[in-house]
Amino acid sequence: MRLDHLSFAAGPDGLMGTTELLSRQLGAEFHDGGFHPRFGTRNQILPLADGLYLEVVEALEHPAAEKAPFGQAVRARSEMGGGWLGWVVAVDDLAPIEARLGRKAVPGNRRLPEGEELQWQQIGIKGLQADPQLPFFIKWLSDSESHPSVGGGDIRLVKLEIAGDPHRVDEWLGGTADHIVDGLEIAWNAPNGQPGIDAVTFHTPAGPVRI
Repeated sequence: MRLDHLSFAAGPDGLMGTTELLSRQLGAEFHDGGFHPRFGTRNQILPLADGLYLEVVEALEHPAAEKAPFGQAVRARSEMGGGWLGWVVAVDDLAPIEARLGRKAVPGNRRLPEGEELQWQQIGIKGLQADPQLPFFIKWLSDSESHPSVGGGDIRLVKLEIAGDPHRVDEWLGGTADHIVDGLEIAWNAPNGQPGIDAVTFHTPAGPVRI
């Protein structure tokens, strides 16, 4: 179990406008991640150091976006002005999580602009919708050479600030959050406030950037 990526929902300026703003802040260019046909969303990707990546995601005018929990979650966050959607934990075996949550993972895929298709399974979006401090879980089916973090290295994720209760998150994970984000600081704020990611700090060649 390990941190895999962070998701940021597009704001009023749409996917490209939001991505351009983050690019300026981080001093790095995102690239087109492609379309998620099962979820009715598309994204832009920034590979990071340590096998992580950042995605900016947008819900499309597509039937799947109305039906799929992920598309619903993205649209809801964008309608609130955009911003941090959630954090995503990769696992090698989803069976224990499926048993704990009492439901099955759903397949996901993303067709890249070059034609390659990435495939995975995911679970926990409904938990994120109900309680945005909670991460969701992903199991990659595509090989590691295709992971969206490939090519990263200049920008490193160093701190997550999460409004929420660490005990609730540990219970959801079936372990401790500190264990899955080895070397990354997590600051827990406002346990009784609106839950979710408050801010993220990155180390860039130009210095620290807090978003």
